[in-house]
Amino acid sequence: MRTAQVSRNTLETQITVSLNLDGTGVSKLATGVPFLDHMLDQIARHGLIDLDIEARGDLHIDAHHTVEDTGITLGQAFAQALGDKKGIRRYGHAYVPLDEALSRVVVDLSGRPGLEYHVDYTRARIGEFDVDLFLEFFRGFVNHAAVTLHIDNLRGINAHHQAETVFKAFGRALRMAVEADPRMGDALPSTKGAL
Repeated sequence: MRTAQVSRNTLETQITVSLNLDGTGVSKLATGVPFLDHMLDQIARHGLIDLDIEARGDLHIDAHHTVEDTGITLGQAFAQALGDKKGIRRYGHAYVPLDEALSRVVVDLSGRPGLEYHVDYTRARIGEFDVDLFLEFFRGFVNHAAVTLHIDNLRGINAHHQAETVFKAFGRALRMAVEADPRMGDALPSTKGAL
């Protein structure tokens, strides 16, 4: 089993992430930000990643530090659990619809952080959640997981649907990328011999 547990403590947040890349999609989430928990549950369920996240942050200010630092810590745990990357597919992609919304996510477990994020939300808030914080979440994840990630919301009217398709597609793309490729054996999926 490819598992990891990472704790990150700063003056702004205290976060612990445990994950199992070979799980069944079970999640236990307590970030103090309900809509973030809802989106993290999408990653777990659609990525078949067991995910346990507990976060305490300076929510009396706003959710920014908690959301960003959750992305950072999740990225650190993901990189640790992934290990040497031998025999994996490396690339993953998914298109996910939800009613009128459609998103595409493509990931390369390249060892090089890169983010292309193209989501034009139809409103600035979903309930109390500021949708700008999703960019911070994904930036934190990418920089600490060392992956290249392209996220495109292709259409959508309902901002909740837009966000949900992004996170479901992210989970599905990760699931594909971390999968063992039986044709690869124990080889590293790179002509450079390093990822």
